[in-house]
Amino acid sequence: METYHRDKFRELGIADEFIQDNHSRSSRGTLRGLHYQLPHAQAKLCRVIEGEVLDVAVDIRVGSPTFGKWTSVVLSADQCNMIYVPAGFAHGFLTLSESAQFLYKCNDFYAPKDEHGIIWNDPELNIAWGIDKPLVSEKDARYSKLSEMPRELLPRYSS
Repeated sequence: METYHRDKFRELGIADEFIQDNHSRSSRGTLRGLHYQLPHAQAKLCRVIEGEVLDVAVDIRVGSPTFGKWTSVVLSADQCNMIYVPAGFAHGFLTLSESAQFLYKCNDFYAPKDEHGIIWNDPELNIAWGIDKPLVSEKDARYSKLSEMPRELLPRYSS
């Protein structure tokens, strides 16, 4: 199975040069996110090679016509589907299966000092996770609501 072909993705309008691959494994009910980096924002190309996750991307670019809007897709090893998350979006996922292996390509390197996040259950975003009490890391549980984030810690929209 071919999982990435630069020229085919460019034909679809995804011209990012991916420079880092990441791999995580999670058990049922684990929610990771909503993460983003600034100033080294990362675009991501995400897929699952074992199990199933609900993948969520939130537009957090100040000035964007879709600021605060989110989209989601179930990524599944059986479906072999992917989601592209543009730079400037917060990203997270919830493991729906007993376990899941989640792979994602990034167009910039991980920079711990640039890492930020939005709380997964922000009532203003109203993301339909389908779970009330997921397993969330201490770090992810401390994130703020989008409306409480200082604007200098959010990416800017450029048309």
